[in-house]
Amino acid sequence: MSIVQTIQKEIAPIFAEDASGHDLHHINRVLEMSRYLQSKEGGDLEIIELAALLHDISDHKFNGGKLNEGGNAAAVILHRHAYPSERIEQIKEIIDSVSFKGAGVETHAETIEAQIVQDADRLDAIGAIGIGRTFAYGGHKGQAMYDPELEATSHNSFEEYAQSKTTTINHFHEKLLLLKDRLNTDTAKQIGQERHELMLKFLADFEKEWNFKSE
Repeated sequence: MSIVQTIQKEIAPIFAEDASGHDLHHINRVLEMSRYLQSKEGGDLEIIELAALLHDISDHKFNGGKLNEGGNAAAVILHRHAYPSERIEQIKEIIDSVSFKGAGVETHAETIEAQIVQDADRLDAIGAIGIGRTFAYGGHKGQAMYDPELEATSHNSFEEYAQSKTTTINHFHEKLLLLKDRLNTDTAKQIGQERHELMLKFLADFEKEWNFKSE
């Protein structure tokens, strides 16, 4: 069994019961999209695969707000399997660069491997599945679906982004609609454009239905 297959099997129980949109299906979609992007853009496939599998192993949204704990948690798992230390460091850096941290916060992915995993994760946050995941996460967090009195905010720091009160619809404006222009690879940008347009149509339909009047 390869190291990728071993890690995939090991993490499956961790994500199996998730209902926030960050479940095993999400992990596997990011893995498959990462493989596809790598086939078009290049990069070290094994590094990409392992980073994709472990990118949510300790997400700040679920670990009490610890921003860069994911890379450390992934490193612990990989060291346990005697994976080479220099490659673990590459994977750790990728995982710590994946997350969106606020509209006003730069999140550069320096290597092609990091760019691919970041793109794959962001593509899964937009489009039809992205819409579904957004409402699943909002319900998981106990957020209102929409509140016309609560305006969307352009956050200038991770702390502001992580701690602010929001709604599911506001999340589109605070994050999801920004992702198209923050994709790295040409392949991801082509996919992202179609998914972005789908979200715009959804939001237009949502607003039309929300503001329906009988007269």
